[in-house]
Amino acid sequence: MNARARQHAIASPRTRTVTRVPTRTPAFALLLACALSACTLGPDYVKPPTPIAATYKELEGTGWKPAQPADTLTRGAWWNLYADPSLDALEQQVAGANQNVQAAEARFRAARATVAQYRSSYFPVVTANAAYSRARSSENVLHKSTAGLTLNDYLVQADASWEPDLWGRVSRSVEGAKADAQASAADAQAVLLSMQAELATDYFELRGLDQERQLLDDTIAAYREALDLTQHRYAGGIATDADVAQAQTQLKTTQAQALDLGVQRAQLEHAIAILIGQPPSTFSLPVAPLSAVPVVAQTGVPSALLERRPDIASAERQVAAMNAQIGVATAAFFPNLILSVTGGLEATNYSQWLLAPSRLWSLGPALAGTLLDFGGRASVKEQARAHYDESVAQYRQTVLTAFGQVEDNLAALRVLEQEAATQDDAVAAAQRALAVVSDRYKNGAITYLDVVVAQTTALTNERNAVSIARRRMAASVALVKALGGGWDASALPTDEQLVHPSAPASETATQG
Repeated sequence: MNARARQHAIASPRTRTVTRVPTRTPAFALLLACALSACTLGPDYVKPPTPIAATYKELEGTGWKPAQPADTLTRGAWWNLYADPSLDALEQQVAGANQNVQAAEARFRAARATVAQYRSSYFPVVTANAAYSRARSSENVLHKSTAGLTLNDYLVQADASWEPDLWGRVSRSVEGAKADAQASAADAQAVLLSMQAELATDYFELRGLDQERQLLDDTIAAYREALDLTQHRYAGGIATDADVAQAQTQLKTTQAQALDLGVQRAQLEHAIAILIGQPPSTFSLPVAPLSAVPVVAQTGVPSALLERRPDIASAERQVAAMNAQIGVATAAFFPNLILSVTGGLEATNYSQWLLAPSRLWSLGPALAGTLLDFGGRASVKEQARAHYDESVAQYRQTVLTAFGQVEDNLAALRVLEQEAATQDDAVAAAQRALAVVSDRYKNGAITYLDVVVAQTTALTNERNAVSIARRRMAASVALVKALGGGWDASALPTDEQLVHPSAPASETATQG
């Protein structure tokens, strides 16, 4: 091409149009398409598989029938199973007054706010500023039009910038934040269930102590009668002073045992007060014997446990959050596009500030990416994959632990049921033996030492029976807790509740 042709090609608008459109239009179209489609990098989340048995081993041969998957515990007030009005009144205070529950609910609200924080990256960032300055330039500056002048500068300016989510960095971050918030909601429910179960366990333990104290008080009354009888026999020359001493020892030992129960009862009463958010000094429970009976809660099939345990739901949501972080780390390998625009007014004289010639503006895209970081981004991605693998292992361990807890408490209830029946027979036999020995002592056939041995045996067996009753109640509550307390994963806050703070998601986090 000669010089004249080249000059014509440069000067002709039609030539500029023809030569530039093929090189810029496809690139712009591709960029626009990516901006609108928001390509999402990284693996899509799939719930990790876990080994699940068909049924619980400890249900075999017990006569307890596994419930169908739809048969779950009563949601919320699971403690109604025990039909104890005093326990019902206490449990209703846990959700609103227990400080551990309140702290867990606050952590959930913070996690939900994080979702909103990440979602804000979908939208432009708009800033504004206004400034005034008055400055004088040196007169000895050459080639400067403002040399020696004192000038005012009135400026008002607005800036807007937006980074399209081309590679899904923002969407993966929001996805991970939502999963974290759901995990936090499940954690809040797990804390609530734990506090409720601890309250029920302490309550039944306290009632068991009340029943044991009643047993000791009845025994003390019987021992006083035996001491009076022995003293009369000693006065009549039938019994020896050793018999009287043994009767007194037996009475005082039992009285000491009854007093010792007061320490444990006071501690349990204080623990219950703290669980319901009250100072121990202002709380007391009247004495009442243990009247509730252990309940074998409906277990359902093992696969249903994955949806009924809040700690399992939390662990699974943590896996989803870690999976999203892999996508965030993958997006770091691609360049970022930032679209920015600036506009405002600037003038030296205030009277001209708001006139059209005072306008200023600028706009333009910026594309930036890292070309070489010597493995830095690759290391971050590998770290994200390792965290994901760790969360999968923790999730599976949580599932296995949950199955183990259900089996443990089913076994405890099965064995303790058999032990209670055997212990009841032992109590009946010891009482019959004590009655026979007491009659023989009254008839002068044996010494009081034989009576003491029979009394000790009978009391020991009766206290063991009360202890087994307490353990059965504790195992029953632990089974309810191991089964999730009637909770279900469907109670987790939805995307709508996480996105809009006005939605009642905080109530969902600590329902029950």
